[in-house]
Amino acid sequence: MKQPELKGSAGLGEVAAWAIHHPVGVVMIAMALLVVGIFSLSRLPVDLLPHLIYPEIRVRILDPGVATKVMEDSVTRQLEEQLAIVEDAISVRSRTVEGAVSVDLAFPYGKDIDIALRDTSTRLDRAKRFLPDTIRPPIIYKLDPAQIPVMEFVVSNPLGDPVALRDWVDYDLSRWFLNLPGVAAVEVGGGMRREIQVIPDPARLAGLGLSAADLADTLNEGHVEQSAGRVETLGREYAGRTTGRFTSMAQIEAMPVTLPDRSIVPLSQLAEVVDGHEDARLRTRLDGQPGVKMTIQKQPTANTVEVAEQVKARFAWLAEQGVLGGEHHVRTVADQSVYIRDALNNATQAALNGAMLAMLVVYLFLGNLRRALIIGAAIPLSVVVTFILMGGFGLTLNIMTLGGLALGVGMVVDSAIVMLENIHRHQREGEPGLQAGVHAAREVGSAIIASTSTNLAAIIPFLFISGLIGLLFKELIFTIVSAIVAAMVVALTLAPTLAARVPSHKKPSAVRRAIDAVMHALQRGYAALLHWILHYRTVQLVILASLGSLLALAAPVLLEGKQIFLPAMDDGRVRVSISADPGTPIDVMDRSVQRIEKLLAQQQEVHTVFSIVGGYIFGRSERQVSNRTSMVVQMVPLAERAISNDAWIKKMRGAIGKLKMAGIKVRMRSGNIRGVRISRGDDDLTLRIAGSDQRTMEQVADRLSTELRSIKGLRNITHSAEEKRQELVIQIDHARTAALGLTAEEVAEAAQIALNGVVVTQYVKGDRSHDIRLRLPKSGHGNVAKLNSVLVSADPDRGPIYLSEVAQIELAAAPAEILRDNQRRMVEVTASITAESSLSEVSTAVDGILATLPRPKQVAIYDGGAGKALQESKHLTTLLLGLALFLVFVVMSVQYESLRNPLIILLSVPFTIIGVAGAVTWLKLPISMPLWLGLIMLAGIVVNNAIVLVEYMEILRRRGTERMAAIVQAGRVRLRPVLMTTLTTVAGLTPLAMGAGEGSEMLRPLAITIVFGLSSSMLVTLLVIPIFYSLFSRRD
Repeated sequence: MKQPELKGSAGLGEVAAWAIHHPVGVVMIAMALLVVGIFSLSRLPVDLLPHLIYPEIRVRILDPGVATKVMEDSVTRQLEEQLAIVEDAISVRSRTVEGAVSVDLAFPYGKDIDIALRDTSTRLDRAKRFLPDTIRPPIIYKLDPAQIPVMEFVVSNPLGDPVALRDWVDYDLSRWFLNLPGVAAVEVGGGMRREIQVIPDPARLAGLGLSAADLADTLNEGHVEQSAGRVETLGREYAGRTTGRFTSMAQIEAMPVTLPDRSIVPLSQLAEVVDGHEDARLRTRLDGQPGVKMTIQKQPTANTVEVAEQVKARFAWLAEQGVLGGEHHVRTVADQSVYIRDALNNATQAALNGAMLAMLVVYLFLGNLRRALIIGAAIPLSVVVTFILMGGFGLTLNIMTLGGLALGVGMVVDSAIVMLENIHRHQREGEPGLQAGVHAAREVGSAIIASTSTNLAAIIPFLFISGLIGLLFKELIFTIVSAIVAAMVVALTLAPTLAARVPSHKKPSAVRRAIDAVMHALQRGYAALLHWILHYRTVQLVILASLGSLLALAAPVLLEGKQIFLPAMDDGRVRVSISADPGTPIDVMDRSVQRIEKLLAQQQEVHTVFSIVGGYIFGRSERQVSNRTSMVVQMVPLAERAISNDAWIKKMRGAIGKLKMAGIKVRMRSGNIRGVRISRGDDDLTLRIAGSDQRTMEQVADRLSTELRSIKGLRNITHSAEEKRQELVIQIDHARTAALGLTAEEVAEAAQIALNGVVVTQYVKGDRSHDIRLRLPKSGHGNVAKLNSVLVSADPDRGPIYLSEVAQIELAAAPAEILRDNQRRMVEVTASITAESSLSEVSTAVDGILATLPRPKQVAIYDGGAGKALQESKHLTTLLLGLALFLVFVVMSVQYESLRNPLIILLSVPFTIIGVAGAVTWLKLPISMPLWLGLIMLAGIVVNNAIVLVEYMEILRRRGTERMAAIVQAGRVRLRPVLMTTLTTVAGLTPLAMGAGEGSEMLRPLAITIVFGLSSSMLVTLLVIPIFYSLFSRRD
């Protein structure tokens, strides 16, 4: 029976023949690619990760001082109803707190987020007519990781005026950075903002028949700035402007106020005008030093490292110009570029070390420096071609693209090794150099095409998937594909061109003689082993049964082991959340925070401690919660500390517990991978409880939280409704109000002036604008009894009317925040997973609790965090693995025009997981997405050795060699290239697999999977392929 022949060998021989006979053209093309590639590299943007665009839009609305429940009724519900009908929106989630609402719209992956933003903005414009007039302009934006601040600073002036400091940062310092290339925004938060306060004397107002609301109207009406039209005079046209703006404190104090008897007095006789500051309800500190936070945000496509360098250069220039220095101190809170640069340097170093190790392996096998350099030429050429393609497709230089190159450096020499080794063998058999090159190319060209095609077939489907997995790994796959294809072209052109001109008659070096002696011994031993195995069916069955048993033991390790979505990356950030009992004054809270700050600052692993006491800062928006504090602890670089983030957190939780601060809860967790949101949950584990009755949902959340505390792998367990705040409720008596000739709005305004004051107008001087706030003296509303005596109206005809006459004042418990999902309330239970545990283990334990947890009817509990993402990723990776195996089989079937040989080759693939399972067990690796990606890549890589063996077996059979002799001879001849290609790939990936620096955690599992899987696969392939070939080819 005629053996099937690989197609295209003659054509490949012609390509090689052309290249061999045109050495100048081939070399010059290679040089041109090197130059263009280096130029492309210099222009590639730099970032930590690929540009991730999540299909989510956020709308934020602020109405400071408005109670949470009122915000829900007047803003949240209206907003959700209007935004829910945005085209293609698949979910609407909202969070409502005092004075603020955020609504998130999610869309399917693949949705054009710019179109979604436009549609959402249109619906928001229509929704405005249903919203209160008091809200600030709505903010709408994409949830783009590029909006993560590039740099954050704290500006302090220990001896200066804190109000002047905030003013200087707002209007002077920050504006120096707005015009820098790549900078999108400079945001300032914290500190003390200047505010002009008008503080009337309530008793004097009442005596004169005035109320605080009358003063508010007077100030508001007196501040005028508007167009007055146009006028023509003396042949010229002029634009008119009417102005009555307050431009000095004296103008405000002199503002005339009309009394009920029509007399006029200046404002200064009725109120004290103070050039002061807003209530300091937020305190920002860096290492205990108060200051103002300044944040730099870059444009989405800007180079993070370049933007950071320009910001640093601008600071240096400002210092030279005398703008900075002296009393002003600027310290860095966060600098993304430092971690990015370190992570990219580590990836680059891993790639260079891998390339050098791969070249060392090649040299040891060849014993000839010139031949080793010919093979090594595939590495830089493949890399620079990849840079050219990256630039053409708009990719960035990040840990994924560099990681792809680091993964590829060991693989790209495989094709060149096969080609060069075959040329050298033909030369040793006496063929002239050029003829040997052409004949060798015809022999192995199809094998090179087949092995490259199988590599690509296994991983190319990744380029077409959507979701977070696709966003994260597409660029890594792209770089690997580009490098492998470029390496194949080099192997078919440059390698034979140069190798054919390296003489083989030169006396071999001592290294070559030693390697040849070892290889000959290995070849003789392997041939003898194959001869023995192939002549004893029992031995074959024992080998297959033993490998089958190992396979049965290995499979559960991958299917049932610890599973996570992505490895944690230790970037040295630890987030600390501190909460006290509801209603705790900020001064009391601050004392506890200072004790924790002092403890943290004493730790040798800590670089800086940044604190926001009394709430949170989001750019220019601030949320004030007196019993909450957020901290960011920046550790020293990984190389300078002996423990990881998670180990340090474990140590510090015990140390903080020894402080024994009653009522203080401290939650600590490592910072997530910058820019990566695995799920829409707020923590590692998120469970949502939905129902129609708030109290019932809270009871279920309490029981569930208690049960979750029994799981050892969880910490920081909390739920969104557990914190209740005491709220001052002023219940208006509408009948009494109407009877006294008042309106509910007048009563509400009087109460607001008494509690927080109202911003009545602006004080403008030059390019600076500050609020003018009318408020009562703080001593006038310190308790409920004094609030009762707040004057609502002082009309002489009706006499003074006090708040107690038209309203009832009481304290009541109210939710600190209200969460809603798809227009219904929910309660969210969240928890962090310890470093010793995994998401899969915790999810299994949680499922057991949910199965037995009693719950009322009409209450649903569902996963809203990473658990759902993990299940989806497992399903997708299983599908991709199956697709990879199928496509590899299809490619080989097309190449061979046969089903038998591809089936023989494919039967060696499952045994790969024996080595992977061993690595997972030995190194205690959790099963993550990078590890699954490594398995999928292995499906295309491990068949290369089998292809090389089976291809030569087919060649020998076509030459008339007997079946068993062909198998033994193919094994003996192809042992060297099999060992070389495997060991070069393993050597090239070893630095990445051993990586311990910044950013190495993401790709280390992938490299380990390929190293151990490929190593074990090589040993298995050398045994099972000859056995399967002998069994399936008996009839030939």
